[in-house]
Amino acid sequence: MPGDEYLCRGQGILPELCGVYSKPMQKYLAFIKKLGAFFRRSGDDDRSLMSQLRDKYRLVIMNDETFEELTSLKLTPLSVYIFLSSLVVGTAILVTLLIVYTPLKRYIPGYGDFRRDAEIAELTTKVSDLEDEIQAHRAYNENFRKILVGDMSDFTKEAVKKKGQPVNPADTAAKTVERIGEDEQLRNAVASGTFSGGEPASGGLPVLLSREQPLEQLFFMPPVSGEVTSVFDLQKNHFGIDVAAPKNTAVKAAADGVVISAGYTVETGYSIAIQHPNNVVTMYKHNSVLLKETGSTIKAGEAIAIIGNSGENTSGPHLHFELWHKGRPVNPSDYISFN
Repeated sequence: MPGDEYLCRGQGILPELCGVYSKPMQKYLAFIKKLGAFFRRSGDDDRSLMSQLRDKYRLVIMNDETFEELTSLKLTPLSVYIFLSSLVVGTAILVTLLIVYTPLKRYIPGYGDFRRDAEIAELTTKVSDLEDEIQAHRAYNENFRKILVGDMSDFTKEAVKKKGQPVNPADTAAKTVERIGEDEQLRNAVASGTFSGGEPASGGLPVLLSREQPLEQLFFMPPVSGEVTSVFDLQKNHFGIDVAAPKNTAVKAAADGVVISAGYTVETGYSIAIQHPNNVVTMYKHNSVLLKETGSTIKAGEAIAIIGNSGENTSGPHLHFELWHKGRPVNPSDYISFN
């Protein structure tokens, strides 16, 4: 065709090849022409980019068979951009929070958790304790089984003694320590019941009582000074007296002795008991603080506690004081003046 020949000459194509390249070339040139027209139309729009992003479009969803409009949505490029950006940022924040505040971070390689070491150590200790307990139960069950079947070979005197002895008997001989004379005297005094818990005598031992003295001949110091608010009454099971005193008043020991009990109970609060010579025991109850521990040696007048209001059935700072002689409660007011 003359037009094709002219087109081929304009493009520098040989005439003998013009028929081969004429149709594909026409399609290519038509596409370039359309693309240039598109950019020319875009270039004619002198509005700013923000104005172009605010152009309104309508998204319509239709039935493909009946062309019925099901729904529609008005959109702008700016709103679509904001929605997608917000979705990306929100997703990133959500993932970050899940990693930081949930156990999911444990599944992320390289993410450290300093609390895991403490948890692992605690779990390891618990597992070790459980293993020891299981071993003890197994040994108990095995011994119980042997008893049921009549196998008493491991329960003879020789077998039990053998289990308690070291492999090398020389180890025991090497660790034997000779007792000193004062230690033997102290043990004998405790065994015979003549140990008083007092100050050591010249020989290094506590004072040993040669004979008991009547309670009336003993001297007791008042633990506190104050008004007696509740008297001694055996019929009401009130085995002592209540003495009111100011807060933070020091409670003093009535006589020399040794603390045989010091602790807290729900009923009596912080309480302390002292063993004195001549089978005398004094008790100090409802304290706020205890200053001595079990086994402490006490001097008469030494502070042993701070008056308080601990325990049940109390109505203010006071001391419940009991005096026991030979296992029986006696009225402290008959032997001590609290005024």
